[in-house]
Amino acid sequence: MTDSIASVLVVGYGTMGRGIVKTFAENGFETSVLTRDPSKVTNLPDKALAIAELPDTTPDLIIESVPEDIALKHELFLKLESKYDGASILATNTSGLPIDDVAKPLTHKDKFIAIHYMQPAEAFPLVEVCRLKETSDQTTKACVDALSRSGKESIVLQRPIIGFLINRLQHALLHEAYCMIEDGIISAEDVDKFARRGFGPRMCVTGLIEQKDLSGIDVNAAAQRSIVPDLYHTGKPSQMVQDMAARGDHGVKSGKGFYDWRDRDT
Repeated sequence: MTDSIASVLVVGYGTMGRGIVKTFAENGFETSVLTRDPSKVTNLPDKALAIAELPDTTPDLIIESVPEDIALKHELFLKLESKYDGASILATNTSGLPIDDVAKPLTHKDKFIAIHYMQPAEAFPLVEVCRLKETSDQTTKACVDALSRSGKESIVLQRPIIGFLINRLQHALLHEAYCMIEDGIISAEDVDKFARRGFGPRMCVTGLIEQKDLSGIDVNAAAQRSIVPDLYHTGKPSQMVQDMAARGDHGVKSGKGFYDWRDRDT
């Protein structure tokens, strides 16, 4: 592998894989997608290639976007490592599996990294990059550079952590909101009203941390002492949400979630 990534192979052409292929193919990378039946790929971007077998020419970067099944990912990565003998950077697009577990059977862990796209992959401007302790600086730098050339800005996590940054922040917010809804303190509609009209506009100007510098760390420290001990530190998923999922209230896909989606054009 050279310091600069020029060729990219994406494994899987589902919802995320399609967007990932598009970002590289449309930004000058030699891009291919490994899929079971290339004949079924009808919307491939110009200059991208759909293939059914691993190419003999070694790709600089291989990104897997297969289902969240760790056994399936192990099988794939072992096959890739065997084929290319550590010459390719191997990246996982997992959003929830521990990446040190995903990489566990590999020999060349210095060439392994997580590149977590958010949906829609072709439109969302940020990508999370998470390295193992074994991941080399060269691997990280090469990936961040390639992502930049594909139109993405990277958030880099220096060691593995479940959920990376985005999902941890989202679930911390959601957990507090779910508990307040379940306790009858506030409605789902008012939570969303604040997210859209208050939190969203404020954060897109100052971010999360910079805003505390502006308002004063002393003020924030005092607020922490008062508020943090009273948060819903349950350490468990919201039972309300688990019950909703169990009874089939899945949101748009079932017609009902926190909102009624029946007879609505989503």
